[in-house]
Amino acid sequence: MKLQATLLTLGLLLTTSIYADGEKLFDAKCASCHTKTRPSDISTLVAPPIMGVMRHVKMNYKNKDEAVAFIVGYTLNPQKAKAVCETEKIKSFGLMPSQKGNITKEELQIIAGWIYDNFGSRGQGRGMGRGHGKCKGEGNQF
Repeated sequence: MKLQATLLTLGLLLTTSIYADGEKLFDAKCASCHTKTRPSDISTLVAPPIMGVMRHVKMNYKNKDEAVAFIVGYTLNPQKAKAVCETEKIKSFGLMPSQKGNITKEELQIIAGWIYDNFGSRGQGRGMGRGHGKCKGEGNQF
């Protein structure tokens, strides 16, 4: 019984640590471009807010493992053919630059798990109030 309680406590601490690390890593590696909150002035954005990115990821990938794999692969090697998004986003922001050399795959996996759990519900309303539809693999960005 004590062993089970100890393992449960260790599991909770590890999960809490990963979530804290995920947010810290996001803040250090991603937040300079992707905001965590909806901005009051969208003209100041250099990339889509993370809640919009994740909404589109979740519309296109059925589960967390698939979504995390997509985020890791796309962040290290972004390609128009792989993008999930609204048509206007690539026109507004351009294709995300590769983050290879700026972030490790392991860091990305932690970040991707954290943003999956904290942003973008399937079936939420359309992005930024403009009414654009989702698309996948049509040369568009989040």
